[in-house]
Amino acid sequence: MEPIETLLFDFGGTLDADGVAWKERFHTFYRAEGLDLAADAFAPIFFAADDPLVGSLSSTAGLSETVTALATNLEAELTRRGAGTKDAVNEQNRGQRVASRFLLEASAAFARNRPILEALKARYRLGIVSNFYGNLEAVCRSAAIAPMFGVMVDSQCVGAEKPDPAIFHVALETLHATPETTVFVGDSLRRDREGARRIGMRFIWIAPQSVQTAETLASAEPPIHATVTRLPDLMKILR
Repeated sequence: MEPIETLLFDFGGTLDADGVAWKERFHTFYRAEGLDLAADAFAPIFFAADDPLVGSLSSTAGLSETVTALATNLEAELTRRGAGTKDAVNEQNRGQRVASRFLLEASAAFARNRPILEALKARYRLGIVSNFYGNLEAVCRSAAIAPMFGVMVDSQCVGAEKPDPAIFHVALETLHATPETTVFVGDSLRRDREGARRIGMRFIWIAPQSVQTAETLASAEPPIHATVTRLPDLMKILR
C-alpha cells in the first residue's frame, strides 16, 4: 500500500461522537425523556424533521443553532404524528432538554478530539466530507475544529452526497491528494465505506464495539482497513 498522506473524516457521528449517528443519539435522548418509540418507528420521524433543514439553514448557523432547529422540527413532527406531549410548554422544554444533552455530549467529544486532530494535522493533510445542511464550515468553526482541516466539503454546497465519488473528488482535488494515499474515517458503512470503496480509498470504521460484529466485518467488501471505537484510537493505528 502507498504511504498515508491524507486523512478525510465524516463529521456527524465521527468527530462529535464515538461512531453513533445523529439519528441514534436523538432517539436515545428522547427515550430517556420517556418517548416509547422503537428505533425503526423513530427513524421516519427523524428524517421528516431533518430533511427540511437541508438548504434552509443559514450558512452561518453554528452547531447550537443547527441542533436546536432539528429538535424543534422533531417536536413538531412528533406532535403531528400523535407522539407529542400534549402540553405546549412541556413539549418545548423537552426539545430544549434533548438539544442541550446532545450539545453537551458533542462538546465533550470535541474537547477530547481536538488534541488528537492537532497531532494528526502535524503529520497528514486533513479534510472533512459530510452529507450536511449547507453550513458545515460554520458548525466546525463553532466547535473550534475548523483550523485543523484544509477542506470541509458539505454535500449541500457541492451538489453531491456520499457515497457519490464526486463529493470525495472535491476534497481530494482541494488538498492535492490521491485516493491511493488517502484514508477515509467514518461511522457509516453505507455512505462512508461505500464511498471510499468507489473512489479507491482505504477506510477506517469508527463504531461501538457492539456494532462491530464479526459478521458485519466479514461481509464488508473490500475489507475494512481498520476499526476503532473512538477517535483517539487512530493514534494506535496511524504510526
